[in-house]
Amino acid sequence: LSRTVAAEVRKQVSRERSGSPHSSRRCSSSLGVPLTEVVEPLDFEDILLSRPPDAEPGPLRDLVEFPADDLELLLQPRECRTTEAGIPKDEKLDAQVRAAVEMYIEDWVTVHRRYQYLSAAYSPVTTETQRERQKGLPRQVFEQDASGDERSGPEDSNDSRRGSGSPEDTPRSSGASSIFDLKNLAADSLLPSLLERAAPEDVDRRNEALRRQHRPPALLTLYPAPDEDEAVERCSRPEPPREHFGQRILVKCLSLKFEIEIEPIFGILALYDVREKKKISENFYFDLNSDSMKGLLRAHGTHPAISTLARSAIFSVTYPSPDIFLVIKLEKVLQQGDISECCEPYMVLKEVDTAKNKEKLEKLRLAAEQFCTRLGRYRMPFAWTAVHLANIVSSAGQLDRDSDSEGERRPAWTDRRRRGPQDRASSGDDACSFSGFRPATLTVTNFFKQEAERLSDEDLFKFLADMRRPSSLLRRLRPVTAQLKIDISPAPENPHFCLSPELLHIKPYPDPRGRPTKEILEFPAREVYAPHTSYRNLLYVYPHSLNFSSRQGSVRNLAVRVQYMTGEDPSQALPVIFGKSSCSEFTREAFTPVVYHNKSPEFYEEFKLHLPACVTENHHLLFTFYHVSCQPRPGTALETPVGFTWIPLLQHGRLRTGPFCLPVSVDQPPPSYSVLTPDVALPGMRWVDGHKGVFSVELTAVSSVHPQDPYLDKFFTLVHVLEEGAFPFRLKDTVLSEGNVEQELRASLAALRLASPEPLVAFSHHVLDKLVRLVIRPPIISGQIVNLGRGAFEAMAHVVSLVHRSLEAAQDARGHCPQLAAYVHYAFRLPGTEPSLPDGAPPVTVQAATLARGSGRPTSLYLARSKSISSSNPDLAVAPGSVDDEVSRILASKLLHEELALQWVVSSSAVREAILQHAWFFFQLMVKSMALHLLLGQRLDTPRKLRFPGRFLDDITALVGSVGLEVITRVHKDVELAEHLNASLAFFLSDLLSLVDRGFVFSLVRAHYKQVATRLQSSPNPAALLTLRMEFTRILCSHEHYVTLNLPCCPLSPPASPSPSVSSTTSQSSTFSSQAPDPKVTSMFELSGPFRQQHFLAGLLLTELALALEPEAEGAFLLHKKAISAVHSLLCGHDTDPRYAEATVKARVAELYLPLLSIARDTLPRLHDFAEGPGQRSRLASMLDSDTEGEGDIAGTINPSVAMAIAGGPLAPGSRASISQGPPTASRAGCALSAESSRTLLACVLWVLKNAEPALLQHWATDLTLPQLGRLLDLLYLCLAAFEYKGKKAFERINSLTFKKSLDMKARLEEAILGTIGARQEMVRRSRERSPFGNPENVRWRKSVTHWKQTSDRVDKTKDEMEHEALVEGNLATEASLVVLDTLEIIVQTVMLSEARESVLGAVLKVVLYSLGSAQSALFLQHGLATQRALVSKFPELLFEEDTELCADLCLRLLRHCGSRISTIRTHASASLYLLMRQNFEIGHNFARVKMQVTMSLSSLVGTTQNFSEEHLRRSLKTILTYAEEDMGLRDSTFAEQVQDLMFNLHMILTDTVKMKEHQEDPEMLIDLMYRIARGYQGSPDLRLTWLQNMAGKHAELGNHAEAAQCMVHAAALVAEYLALLEDHRHLPVGCVSFQNISSNVLEESAISDDILSPDEEGFCSGKHFTELGLVGLLEQAAGYFTMGGLYEAVNEVYKNLIPILEAHRDYKKLAAVHGKLQEAFTKIMHQPQRVFGTYFRVGFYGARFGDLDEQEFVYKEPSITKLAEISHRLEEFYTERFGDDVVEIIKDSNPVDKSKLDSQKAYIQITYVEPYFDTYELKDRVTYFDRNYGLRTFLFCTPFTPDGRAHGELPEQHKRKTLLSTDHAFPYIKTRIRVCHREETVLTPVEVAIEDMQKKTRELAFATEQDPPDAKMLQMVLQGSVGPTVNQGPLEVAQVFLAEIPEDPKLFRHHNKLRLCFKDFCKKCEDALRKNKALIGPDQKEYHRELERNYCRLREALQPLLTQRLPQLMAPTPPGLRNSLNRASFRKADL
Repeated sequence: LSRTVAAEVRKQVSRERSGSPHSSRRCSSSLGVPLTEVVEPLDFEDILLSRPPDAEPGPLRDLVEFPADDLELLLQPRECRTTEAGIPKDEKLDAQVRAAVEMYIEDWVTVHRRYQYLSAAYSPVTTETQRERQKGLPRQVFEQDASGDERSGPEDSNDSRRGSGSPEDTPRSSGASSIFDLKNLAADSLLPSLLERAAPEDVDRRNEALRRQHRPPALLTLYPAPDEDEAVERCSRPEPPREHFGQRILVKCLSLKFEIEIEPIFGILALYDVREKKKISENFYFDLNSDSMKGLLRAHGTHPAISTLARSAIFSVTYPSPDIFLVIKLEKVLQQGDISECCEPYMVLKEVDTAKNKEKLEKLRLAAEQFCTRLGRYRMPFAWTAVHLANIVSSAGQLDRDSDSEGERRPAWTDRRRRGPQDRASSGDDACSFSGFRPATLTVTNFFKQEAERLSDEDLFKFLADMRRPSSLLRRLRPVTAQLKIDISPAPENPHFCLSPELLHIKPYPDPRGRPTKEILEFPAREVYAPHTSYRNLLYVYPHSLNFSSRQGSVRNLAVRVQYMTGEDPSQALPVIFGKSSCSEFTREAFTPVVYHNKSPEFYEEFKLHLPACVTENHHLLFTFYHVSCQPRPGTALETPVGFTWIPLLQHGRLRTGPFCLPVSVDQPPPSYSVLTPDVALPGMRWVDGHKGVFSVELTAVSSVHPQDPYLDKFFTLVHVLEEGAFPFRLKDTVLSEGNVEQELRASLAALRLASPEPLVAFSHHVLDKLVRLVIRPPIISGQIVNLGRGAFEAMAHVVSLVHRSLEAAQDARGHCPQLAAYVHYAFRLPGTEPSLPDGAPPVTVQAATLARGSGRPTSLYLARSKSISSSNPDLAVAPGSVDDEVSRILASKLLHEELALQWVVSSSAVREAILQHAWFFFQLMVKSMALHLLLGQRLDTPRKLRFPGRFLDDITALVGSVGLEVITRVHKDVELAEHLNASLAFFLSDLLSLVDRGFVFSLVRAHYKQVATRLQSSPNPAALLTLRMEFTRILCSHEHYVTLNLPCCPLSPPASPSPSVSSTTSQSSTFSSQAPDPKVTSMFELSGPFRQQHFLAGLLLTELALALEPEAEGAFLLHKKAISAVHSLLCGHDTDPRYAEATVKARVAELYLPLLSIARDTLPRLHDFAEGPGQRSRLASMLDSDTEGEGDIAGTINPSVAMAIAGGPLAPGSRASISQGPPTASRAGCALSAESSRTLLACVLWVLKNAEPALLQHWATDLTLPQLGRLLDLLYLCLAAFEYKGKKAFERINSLTFKKSLDMKARLEEAILGTIGARQEMVRRSRERSPFGNPENVRWRKSVTHWKQTSDRVDKTKDEMEHEALVEGNLATEASLVVLDTLEIIVQTVMLSEARESVLGAVLKVVLYSLGSAQSALFLQHGLATQRALVSKFPELLFEEDTELCADLCLRLLRHCGSRISTIRTHASASLYLLMRQNFEIGHNFARVKMQVTMSLSSLVGTTQNFSEEHLRRSLKTILTYAEEDMGLRDSTFAEQVQDLMFNLHMILTDTVKMKEHQEDPEMLIDLMYRIARGYQGSPDLRLTWLQNMAGKHAELGNHAEAAQCMVHAAALVAEYLALLEDHRHLPVGCVSFQNISSNVLEESAISDDILSPDEEGFCSGKHFTELGLVGLLEQAAGYFTMGGLYEAVNEVYKNLIPILEAHRDYKKLAAVHGKLQEAFTKIMHQPQRVFGTYFRVGFYGARFGDLDEQEFVYKEPSITKLAEISHRLEEFYTERFGDDVVEIIKDSNPVDKSKLDSQKAYIQITYVEPYFDTYELKDRVTYFDRNYGLRTFLFCTPFTPDGRAHGELPEQHKRKTLLSTDHAFPYIKTRIRVCHREETVLTPVEVAIEDMQKKTRELAFATEQDPPDAKMLQMVLQGSVGPTVNQGPLEVAQVFLAEIPEDPKLFRHHNKLRLCFKDFCKKCEDALRKNKALIGPDQKEYHRELERNYCRLREALQPLLTQRLPQLMAPTPPGLRNSLNRASFRKADL
C-alpha cells in the first residue's frame, strides 16, 4: 500500500471517529454549514427589541446596544487666521461673490461618531503607543541576566570561602572536610507553611490567590504591536482645509548704511526663481532711513500708517530650489541727472574722509534737500543686489558674509524632480529645504548701480544667471559700497505682530501698536493645487515698457500714474492701491519711478490693488503719463500730462487679466470711454504713434472670487443666473433666455472637465456645492422643474476625477485625496438646511423633502406644461397643474444619498469607470448625507428599520452588489484599483452599521461573501481574492462597536433540530463526563452554526482564519500572516479599550474568540516548533491518543514498556511509539506557519485563555476527548517555548546582527519614492511573493521591522532601548507562563475524576517541568514550583510508581534552581526538593529513587552547565538539611539520617566539580577530569552514561568530532552490555564485543558484571537511554559525529550495529535514511581520498609545578595541519597564564631530559612532532589512508646525533636515534591526549642512516616517474636533486664514503651489500626518470635535458667501479644467527 493511500485511509477512519483534528474543517460544524459558506445572520434589530435592556447586570449593559449619543452633529467654527474676517460688508454683492463670501465664513459641519476614536482605525496600537503603555512595568529578575559574581542579597555573602581543597588525585575528596564545610554554612530562609499538612483544596486556593496578584491587565501590551503593513483599516480624520503655505522664511532688514548720508533711500525686497524665470513673491517695501532723512520728505508725507513701517517679512516658498535669489532694489528721490551721475558721489566719497570732503558733502546735502522738497513724490532707480538663498540655507553657520563671495560658495546641486507642492519637503534633498537651517545674519556690502537701459525683469534674470558663474561680469563693475544688514531665518510657527497680504492682523496680535511683520504673498513657481479657504481679492499691475520715441514735444522724464476708477469723474478714483513704505495704507494714485531723459523707459514697478468685491462694467484702470521737469524753471509746471490709456476690468462678466499692449491717446479720453477698450478708434481722438500699442502692461489677479477660467466662469454665471432668475442675460455673444438656459447649463456641465486643473482645485468646494445643489434642488425654469440629476452627477464624477489627478502626489495609502476627503468631512452640507443643532425645530424644507418620494419615482414634475419627458425616468407623468413656485420647489427637492445611489446604479459605463476610480468619495458623501438627514430630521429615535425607505435600500443592495462584482473581476487586471475599491466598500458598509438596519448590512456582507465564494472556484489566483476578502473582513471588524455588533450578551441557542449533529455523535467518547457533553458549551468553542450566526463578525473573522490555516489553503504563507494579524490587532484594541477594562466585561469579549482555541489546537502540527527538539511537536498528544495518526508511524509496534521516544520522553503504555526523529512537518500536507505568525497566533490564544471565564474553560476541558486534550497541552507547551525569555545578551546579539534586510528594504523604498514603481505596487509585489524574506522559517521571530517606516534604517538601538526591550520581553515571558500555569490548573481540576487521569496528569506534569526548565523569572518560578508541589502531593504515584523519567526530569530541574543566584528561587526549589524526598520516603520508607535521580542529576548538571554556581547549591543543600532537622512528622524514622547522607554525598560530587572549574580553560585537563569522574562511576552505569554524554558535548563544542563520536560509541556499548544482561535478542548487539570494529578501546565498558549490578534494583539503569530506542539514538548520534569528523569508514561500522535493530522493528523509513547516509559516506570516501585527520605531538611535563603531571609523557592529538610552533605557543601561553611569567620554559630539542639539570622552581615542557608507526605486517592490513590514521597506538620520532654531541655532522659520524612510543589507548579515543605507557629506542649507525636515505631518494624518483597525470616540474626537480653535479652529501659522496672499501667487520657486510643494491636500484630509477622526462619536454627544454643526461652519465661512470665490487662472503649461505636486518627487533638496542 503506498504511503499516501495509507494516509488517506487513516484520515478517513479518524474522520469517522472524529477524534482527530484533521476532520476537515470545511464540513464539520454542528449546523452542517460548511466554513466556506456564510451562515444566515440573525435579525439584529429584532433580537435587540426582544431583549429588555436591563437584562444584563451593571457593566455588561453597555455591551448590548450602541450608546444613545453615538452620533452627533458638530458645528465647528472655521478657523480664521486673522483677527477680523476681511470680508466685504456693506456693498451690494452679486450672487457669485455672495456665494463665495458665505462659503468662506460658514462653520464646518461635521458628523461626529462619538466613540469612533476607540476603533483600531483611529487609535491604532503602534509601537509608540505600546511603549507608552509599557511604562511602569516591574523588572522581572532572570537567572541568565543576574551577572556571574553577583550575590543576591546580603545573606549570601558569608560563604566567601570556596570549597576547593588541594587538587587530590582521586575523583572523591576526603569526606570529613566536606561534612564540616556543609555544617558551617548558613541556610536560605525556609518556607513557613511548608511542613504543615493542609487540605489540597486550600493549598490550591492559596496558590491561585497568590498567582492572581500583581498581574498586568493587558497581555498584548507586552507583545510587539501589530504589523503596520497589514493595517488596512487605518484611517485618520482629514485635516480641515487650510490656506496653503510653502516653507516660510523670515527676513528682517536691520540697517542700511552708505559711506555718505545725504538723502533718504528706499528698499524693495522680492524673491526670484532663475530657472523658472519667474518672480515668486510680491514686493516688500522697507525704509531704514534715519529720522533726519525722513524729515526731508515732510512736505509730501501724510502721517505714515503703522502697516507701512514694517521691516521684516515672511516669504513662503512652495518649491524650494537652488535657483532662488532674494533681490534687493534701492530707490531714491528723483533728481536731475542720470543714474550713473547720481551714484558717483556714493562710489567716490568714503566715510573715512568725511572731514576732508566736508564742503562737497554740504553741497550735496543742500541739493538733495531741494530735490526732496520739490520732487519728493517721485522716485528713481538707484542700485540693486541679490542674495543666493541656497548658500544661506546650506552654510548658515558662518555669520557676516558679504554678497561678493555669494557666488563662490555654491554647493553642487542635484537636479530635483518636479513634484506636486504637497510633498514639498519629502525628498531627501535637504540641501534645498528652507525649513530647518540655522538662522544667519548677513551683511551685504556691494550693490550694483541700476542701468537705465536694463531695468526689466528679463535683464535681471540675465544678471542673476551671470552672478552664479565664477567669472561674473558684474564682478568687474565698480560697486556702490554700503552696508545692508539682514537676518534670514526659518519663520516661527505663530509669529506675533504679523499682517496678512491684505494687511489684516494675524492671530496672535498682542498689541496694535507693535511694529508689524508682513506676510508676503507667494506667486508659486509652478501650479499649486489647493482649495481656497478664505476671501482674497487682489490685483497686481505691472507696467513693463513705454515707447514715446515718436511722440512730439518735451517728453523725457516719464512717470506713469495708475488709478482705479469706478466711474469717469476724477473723484471716482478708489483708495485701493496699497501704500509702500512710510506712507498711508491705501492711496488713490501711484507713480512708477522715473528714468532721467529716456523717451522709452522700462519699468520694474509692481502696483498692488485691493479689488472691490463687486466689480462692474464701469470699473477700469486709468493710466496717465506725465513728463516731470526736474529743474525748477519759471512757467513750467512740475508735471505735464502727455498721454492717457485705460483698461476696463470686466468683460462679459469676467475679470480681465493678462498682458496688454495699449495704444495711448494724446488727449483726455471722451465721456463714457470706460465701457470701451482703447483699441476702439474713437472719432476725433489723437493717438501716439498712430494708434499703435506703445504701452505694455500686465495684470494678474490673485482672487478666491474670480476663477479666471472660462469654463468655470461660465458654469458659475449660469448657475447664478438661474438662482436669480435674471433673464434675459447676456453671456459673451449669446443672450440667455429661459428657452435656451437649460441646454447651455447642460453643455456647461459637460464642459467642466475641460477646466484647467489649478483653478478647478482652487474652486473645487464651490463647484461641488453647486453640483450637489443641482442634484437636490433641480432648478425651476418657467415653472417647470428641470431634472439635471444625471448631468450634475456625471460632472461631479469628472470634477472629482480631475481633482484627484492633480493631487496625485498627495494621495494617502488608500488612494484618497486629502482635499476631497476634507471637503466631505468639513465643508459638505445639505443645501438649504441650516444646521440648527437638533434641539431647535428643524427647518421645514427637510421635512417636506420626503414628499417627493411618492409612489414610483417622480424625477420630473410637469407643473406648467407636460411637454418634455424626464431624461432619467420617463415612466411617470403627473397631470399638469398650477402650483405656486415654493411648493413646487419643495416637491422637487430630493435627498442626496437617494439620488446618488440611484444615479450610480443607472450610470453609463464611461461615467461608472470614473466613479469606480474614486468610489470612496461618493460612498463618504452618501454616508454623510444620510447622517445629516437623520440628525437634522431628528430621526435618530426612529427604529432603524424605518429610517430609510425600502427603495433606497434596494438601490444600496444593487450598488454594493455591483461594486463587489467589480472588485472581484478587476483583481486580476488592476490589483491596485481592486484593493482600493474593496476597502472603500468595506468602509461604506462599516459606516452603514452606525446608520441603518444592522441586519440589512449583515445580509449585504453575506451577499458579498457569496459573490466572492462563487468566483473563487474559477479564479486563476484565489489567494489574491482571499487577501481582498480578508482585508474586507478586517475593515468591517474595525468598527468601534464591533463587540456590540457580535451580540456578546445573548446566550447561544443550541441547534434546535433533534437530528444528531456531527459533534454530538462523536462526543459520547468525551473524556471526563459520563453524560454527553453540553452542546451549548461545545458550540461556544467551535465555529458552529449558532456561533457564526450570533457572533456574525467574529464568526467571519475566525472563519477566515480557520480557512487560511487549513492545510490545503491557497497562498498560505501570506494569508496566515494576514488572518493572524487581523485577530491580533483586534485583541490589542480590546486590551487598550477603556470600555472593556473590567474583568467581567473582558470575559464576555473573550467569548467571541473561544473557537480560536480549537483552531490553534488543530493547527498545531503546522505551527513553528519553538521547542527546537526533533519530533517534539506532538509530544503530548501522541501520549494521550490511543490511536493518533502518528507522525510517520512504524508498522510493527515496539514492546510498549521499551517504547520511550527520545523526543517526547515516555509514552503511556499501550500507545504506539515512533523512533522517528525527523521534523514531523513533512508528514502533514500544508504550509507551515512562519515563526512570527505562529508566535502571534499563540499570543492570541494566551489572550483568550487569560481573559475567558475560568468556569467556562473548565466546562470545555471536561468535554474534550483525550487526543484533543493532548493537543491542547501541546499547545501550552509550545506557548512556553515561543515566549521563552532569551536574555539581555540575546537582544544585544540580535541587535548587532540586525538584518541586512533593512538595508535592502531601504533600497526598495528609495526606488518606490523615486517613482520607478508605485509604493502600492511594491507592497502588492511583496505580497505576491510567498514571503518577503525567502524561507519563512529562518526569519528570527524578534523581527520588529515595519518595512515602510523610517525606523528600519536605524539599525542599532540605544542601550536604553535594549534595556526596555529586555524588560518588556521579560514581563511577556512571565505573563505567558503564568497564563499557561493557570490553564494547567484548570485542566488538573477537570481531570481529578476521570479514569484516564494518569496519562493526562503525566502530560500536565511534563508541561510544568518544561516550564520549570526554560528560562523563567523568579516571580514565575515561585508560582510554578508551588504548582509542582501541589501536583506531587496530590498525585505522588505519578512520579514514584510509573515512570522514572519524570522523576529524573524533575530532580534535574529542581537541582538547577537550587543552584540559582536568586535567593527566592533557591528557597522554593529546595522546599520542592525536600518535599519530593519526603513524599518518596512516605510511600516506601526509603527514597532510593529520588536519591539515585538527584545524584545523577547533579552530575549531569555539573557536567553541562557553564556558569554553574556551586556555592549557591551548597546553600540549598544546607537548607534541605535544616528542613530535615525541623520536620517533626518524621522525627522517629531514619529519614533525617538518610537525607544527611545524601546531602554529604552531593557535597562531595560538588567539590570534585570545583576542580573541574579550575581547569575550565585547559580543555585537555578538563576532559581528563571528566574522564576520571566517569571512571569513578564505573559501578553506576546511569551516571557513567551521563558523564560520557557530557564529554561528548564538550568535545563537540571544541570541534573534536571524532572524540565526541567515540564517547557516543562507548555510551552505546555500555547500554548494549546492560541490554544483553536484561534479555537476549537476536537483533541486539551482544555487548561491547560487537563494537570492537569501531574502536578497540570499547572493551573497557564491559566492566559491568552481574555481581556489581542487578538490573532489577530500584532506580538502576532506568533512564531513557537504557532501552532499544535509546541505543538507536546513541548510535545515530555517533554516526552523526563520525560524519562531521570525516571518518566515513567508521560510519559504516556504526550502522552495521544499528541496521539489525531497525530491521527487527521493520522501520523502513529509518532504514531508507540510514542507507541514504551510507551512500553519502561511501561517495565521500571515493571523492575525498586525502582527508586530514589529525597531527600528533609528544608532550612531556617536567617540574613540581605541574603537580600530578610531573614527568608524565602524553601524545596529544591536534587538529590536522597544526604546526609545532602553534601547539608550543598555545601550551606556553596557557601555562604562563597559570603559573606566571618566566616560569614556563619550552625545551627546544627532543633529546632525553636530565631532571637533575633543571631548575626546580620552573616548569618545563618538551614538545616533539611524532608520526604514527606501523610494523610491516600491519601495513598489509592498513591499506587506505583512513586505515593508517585510525586506531593508532604506536608513534615514532627520530633524533639525529653525532658522538660528539652535535645534532648533525659528516657522513661517517652521522647517527640517528629512533624512539617508539606506545599509548594506553588507541587514537581516536574519548579524549584528545593519552598517556604514553611504553617507550622503546633504537640507534642507527651511519651506514644504516645512509641506506635509509638512499631508499627514500629512490622512492621519490619512482613516485615522480609513475605519477599520473605526469608532473614535469616535479620530475625535473627530483632528477636535478639526484643527478645534479654539486649536491652536497649527494648520492656520489655517500657512495664514495661507504662503498669505497669493503669493511673489515664481517657484521657490516650485510649493510654494505644492501647499500650497493640501493645504488643499483637508484641508477635504474634515474634512467627511467630521464626517459620519462624526454617524452614530456618541449623543444625549448632540449638543451636542459641533454645537460641532465650528461650529468647522469658522469654519475654512472663514477659509481660504476664502486658498484661492481663483490663482497667475499655474499656467496656463502646466511648464518642462522643473522635475521632480516630491517625488522626492527634486529636493531641493536642503544645503551639507555
